[in-house]
Amino acid sequence: MSILITGASSGIGRQLALDYAEKSERVIVCGRNQSALEEVQSEYSEFIDTLAFDITDKNATIEALNTVETLNSVILCAGVCEYLDTNSFDADMFERVFRVNVFGTMNCVEAALPKMGQGSKLVIVDSLARLLPFTKAQAYGGSKAAMHYITRSLEVDLKKRGIRVQSVSPGFVKTPMTDANDFEMPMRVTVETASKAIINGIDKNKRDIAFPKLFSGMLKFMGLLPEGMQVKLSEYMARKQ
Repeated sequence: MSILITGASSGIGRQLALDYAEKSERVIVCGRNQSALEEVQSEYSEFIDTLAFDITDKNATIEALNTVETLNSVILCAGVCEYLDTNSFDADMFERVFRVNVFGTMNCVEAALPKMGQGSKLVIVDSLARLLPFTKAQAYGGSKAAMHYITRSLEVDLKKRGIRVQSVSPGFVKTPMTDANDFEMPMRVTVETASKAIINGIDKNKRDIAFPKLFSGMLKFMGLLPEGMQVKLSEYMARKQ
């Protein structure tokens, strides 16, 4: 079994790689920083291989994955987050965030699909931020909402090829990315907890792996409310920050 994980030099991707390798699974860790990937590899060198490339470079992504013969599972974790200050609106931010979170992820899908056969799994990480219009999260939340839609649509079209498509919608996870946040992050979980939830969900063939359970349940309920109520809730939460 061969599992490819992007964004594996830190955070959730790194922990997933270590947890799979601990179970003697063959893992290919991907990221831009070769030395960081080698640090991950050093933990379980017998089971971890490295591939360093930039997912926003389509040709480099395809070239890197062409070195791989077959993939049983592909877990796409790579992503970035920036917050918008509407007092100094920056349209370029949207391009930067979408370039990684959406187009970079799609570069990986294009490169990986020829390596995937019947019974394989494509797992795409989005975020619970897609569910509500959170303050300052226009670029990040918008990119993750786009990814969730794309994932569900891919599920429809790849089913006939025998490829199972699963989405992962985390809440706040303690990673280098969230460590940079300057606001309260309710129910933030460790990367160990996140990895366990993801692996368990993948093994159980869940369509949407959302966690933590209480937090995701609350946000999903709020997402069912009329849009006017969603906006008022988001305005209230913004005032609390």
